[in-house]
Amino acid sequence: MQGNDVRALKGAAIPTLVVGLVAVIVAAILGGGTGALGAAIGVAVVAGFFTAGLVAVTWAGRVSPQMMMLAAVLGYLVKVILLMVLLSVFRDATAFSPRAFGWSVVVCTIAWTIGEVRAFLKLKMLYVDPGAKVPGQGGG
Repeated sequence: MQGNDVRALKGAAIPTLVVGLVAVIVAAILGGGTGALGAAIGVAVVAGFFTAGLVAVTWAGRVSPQMMMLAAVLGYLVKVILLMVLLSVFRDATAFSPRAFGWSVVVCTIAWTIGEVRAFLKLKMLYVDPGAKVPGQGGG
């Protein structure tokens, strides 16, 4: 990962972990130990899924812009499907609170998305290479 990618990852992960900590505390107050465990699992799932997605999109972006778009779309699709599977599998769980799990996933996903958008807006990356030579523009 390059410096910009690490800054984007930190810009999304730090707010998500803060929101996740609040979610775990609220779940512990409302649901006891099972609530806290459910919320903690939700935070871990969101952090893992979205970190893996950002790494995949970053890697694909080094290959080509088309691969980056394909990785982003497929990554989103895979995340949504896996989250739906996890929510349906954990629906009747007794070791932790599925409700706390679900709410922490939702809240942490929103926090990650806002943090990632904010981080990318602050990066001020060039989308045009100012030193690129354009064929047919003279100078040669």
